Amino acid sequence: MGKANRKGSAAPLLCTMGALLALLDPVQPTRAPDCGGILTPLGLSYLAEVSKPHAEAALRRDMMARRASDLFLGAMDLSSRNRITSVRVVDLWLSLIPEAGLRLGIDMELRIAPLHAVPMPVRLSIQADLHVDMGPDGNLQLLTSACRPTVQAQSTREAQRLGHRHSLPPLLPSECSSAHSAALFPITPSCQLQYLPLAAPVFSKQGIALSLQTTFQVAGAAVPVPVSPVPFSMPELASSSTSHLILALSEHFYTSLYFSLERAGAFNMTIPSMLTTATLAQKITQVGSLYHEDLPITLSAVLRSSPRVVLEEGRAALKLFLTVHIGVGSPDFQSFLSVSADVTAGLQLSVSGTRMMISTAVIEDAELSLAASNVGLVPAALLEELFLDPVCQQVPAWMDDVLREGVHLPHLSRFTYTHVSVVIHKDYVLVPCNLKLQSTVA
Repeated sequence: MGKANRKGSAAPLLCTMGALLALLDPVQPTRAPDCGGILTPLGLSYLAEVSKPHAEAALRRDMMARRASDLFLGAMDLSSRNRITSVRVVDLWLSLIPEAGLRLGIDMELRIAPLHAVPMPVRLSIQADLHVDMGPDGNLQLLTSACRPTVQAQSTREAQRLGHRHSLPPLLPSECSSAHSAALFPITPSCQLQYLPLAAPVFSKQGIALSLQTTFQVAGAAVPVPVSPVPFSMPELASSSTSHLILALSEHFYTSLYFSLERAGAFNMTIPSMLTTATLAQKITQVGSLYHEDLPITLSAVLRSSPRVVLEEGRAALKLFLTVHIGVGSPDFQSFLSVSADVTAGLQLSVSGTRMMISTAVIEDAELSLAASNVGLVPAALLEELFLDPVCQQVPAWMDDVLREGVHLPHLSRFTYTHVSVVIHKDYVLVPCNLKLQSTVA
């Protein structure tokens, strides 16, 4: 195969690892990781298995368009009229080389014949070592080295014709870059997230570990999320995993998510109330002097400081720090009372497809205190009597609606997650799962 066709023929052979790189933008060395994943040996075997038909189709398309003498450069007995009439990938495998990279193996059965002749069976095996490095532009690059092709004919006579010594042109490109735009995943119409690698992946017996930094955008502009006070690193797996992939999401990942949604204004909420100025005046008499007609009361809540997620063993909680303005009028809202509301809500985490679903389970704690008033001093007990139930009922519903579509997890295009479990630990969440290639409809 000539040099001009190296990329076309070899890219499918490397699609397994290339796909891992394709969803990543250039490395960001100045940032700290907040999530990551480990592709286990079982996951690597699955990726090799599902890559086999795609590799076979690409090899068949490329190799059958060429003369056999172009492929087997040392086999001088092969006429230029000889063609490869069939290509079948018998096996494709990937194995880990700890602290180095991967070994790719492909076993193929070829049939070679001139026109209208009986094909000659030939077995072609390729082994190549792969490793991932960081290029000067910050992109991760998949590099090949030590490519070892061997040819074995299926009879003594054919073996003599081909010869035990032959040369093959390069069947794999020397490198495959990850120079693709990382996907921007929507959270809300104005807020998006993106996963960026921080360094080349680490290869070990446990699998391939990759640390990621999540960046957020609001209306196309990057959100400067606070720096995590505790550096995050991929947790060590206690033993060999039965899952294909294990994702890890830090406490800082979730806090940054809610911080970005706050910046997008997603948590500025209007809370309906059954109160009116007349009913409220029965409890707070100065309301009656402000409003002589009976008007519906509206609660408008905003975050007065950034929300925070707390992860403990088996438990996730969201801490919200709200200011609730009580007033009348729409759209010209006039507030006469402001209340500080500190709310702690339990979180339920699950996975649907490749999205993390986050919902509020129950309000675990809520405290109301007076922030500002045009109707005199209002005791905290009265504030809770009047406004605690609407806050505890409506705030979780509003938060759930904001995240109703879920949050995209790092994933490969055309793959989804199955057999998923979500395990909450102190400071991080583990998501063991299996990969499943989604069928494409022609």
